[in-house]
Amino acid sequence: MINFNVPPYAEKAYEYIRECVEKQKICGDGAYTQKCNQWIEKNTGTAKCLLTTSCTHATELAALLLPQIGRGDEVIMPSFTFVSTADAFVLRGAVPVFVDIRPDTMNIDEKLIESAVTERTRAIVPVHYAGVACEMDSIMETAERHGLAVIEDAAQGIMSTYKGKALGTFGNFGCFSFHETKNYSMGEGGALLIRDPGDVEAAEIIREKGTNRSKYNRGQIDKYTWINYGSSYLPSDMNAAYLYAQLEIAEEINEARLACWNRYYENLRPLAEAGKIELPVVPEGCVHNGHMFYIKTADIEERTEFIAYLKKREVHAVFHYVPLHTAPAGLKFGRFHGEDRYTTRESERLVRLPMYYGLKQEQVDYICDTVKEFYA
Repeated sequence: MINFNVPPYAEKAYEYIRECVEKQKICGDGAYTQKCNQWIEKNTGTAKCLLTTSCTHATELAALLLPQIGRGDEVIMPSFTFVSTADAFVLRGAVPVFVDIRPDTMNIDEKLIESAVTERTRAIVPVHYAGVACEMDSIMETAERHGLAVIEDAAQGIMSTYKGKALGTFGNFGCFSFHETKNYSMGEGGALLIRDPGDVEAAEIIREKGTNRSKYNRGQIDKYTWINYGSSYLPSDMNAAYLYAQLEIAEEINEARLACWNRYYENLRPLAEAGKIELPVVPEGCVHNGHMFYIKTADIEERTEFIAYLKKREVHAVFHYVPLHTAPAGLKFGRFHGEDRYTTRESERLVRLPMYYGLKQEQVDYICDTVKEFYA
């Protein structure tokens, strides 16, 4: 069986984890956590990065850093996303306002955001699906015109750029994921990217259970105390050590994934040109990271048959999100603004093919041959 995903691994991980154990420093904010933070800051240009226990927690932390968001306030986002995008704001009592997506990139349709803004709107949450950027110029312009915060869900977006700038660095906050299915992994983990230096201290306090312990650790104060509300968003330094080994070879991993992505695309292009399937679209100005390769079938019935066909031939393919506005919690906590022209229809056609660091070229070729057999 060709697995859908194999978690990334770099050889130095064991060495780094062993070092954490030998030095008896396995809790949060150790040496490897700091190294990961610094690597992300250097490679994205963000003012500050704080490693977290998950992208979910990074998004929750971002929501807590926006005091203007409270009960009954509204946050605009796509419905085609993971539940964490909405959960972070529902926990604050806010209402997710779902907007339709673009059928080419599966990202939020930037042209529909303006009409969804009301007097209760407080923020926009663009989701960079498959590591392909949303139209951030348009989104930031809308946000600035209405005085709205922007939180980028860049869970899939590390190493991707929009017009030469790293995803996660446009809005007030950006959120990365280092889950085992992502390009770089620490098992469970994430990161909060902070654009404005003035927000750093508040973020550190909330992340450290509401205390000013980060300042204490830096020797800026002689004792720490409870300052504000907060929680514990610090991952173990052993997890950070596992991640850092991958960040050291980030370019190698990125290039390997892009090579697989390009091989898929070229092999399956004839099927797309024949009108049998649709392939991913990467707009001009966007540089993606090979996070996923998907195709679109004719409809949900064909997709079901297609996934079953691949499974019989030892290829594990999967569909992706069920739109949030159709879920029980989406109906309870949120609302869809405007017409659902593409969100449901396109989500029912999408199939993700195996993609991971270490996937071999001959495996990609076999998968493509199997896809071609199905459509023969």
